[in-house]
Amino acid sequence: MPVYSEKVMEYFMNPRNVGEIKDADGIGEVGNPVCGDMMTFYIKVKGNRLEDVKFQTFGCGAAIAVSSMVSEMAIGKTLEEALTITPSMVAQELEGLPKNKFHCSNLGAQALRKAIRDYANKKGIKIKGLEEKGEEDEEGEES
Repeated sequence: MPVYSEKVMEYFMNPRNVGEIKDADGIGEVGNPVCGDMMTFYIKVKGNRLEDVKFQTFGCGAAIAVSSMVSEMAIGKTLEEALTITPSMVAQELEGLPKNKFHCSNLGAQALRKAIRDYANKKGIKIKGLEEKGEEDEEGEES
């Protein structure tokens, strides 16, 4: 059984920003079929800033903690700033993740990126940093 930091346990047991934004400006969903984790992020944008970020996650404790941490890290940031959130930053904020759970931090960052991409597509705008990475991961995954 993985050993989690106190911060991971805190964010798992008391997750922040859980839920759905009914009139979300952008929605991003990712999943890992190997471990079964599924994350959906909802964003509300006001003046190029993430005014609200909510998530729904089905998965292990690490996945829930990561989703909660990513949502907290993103709220209040500009869209460009939010795109700079990396899996390593998330793991560091959580005071570490077991090696076999690090992929959860990838999912959190990807779900946020997909929500921002959805927003940009709906608005017909380009956002600096959106094209730079993850492009190949997100092509053709619309449902």
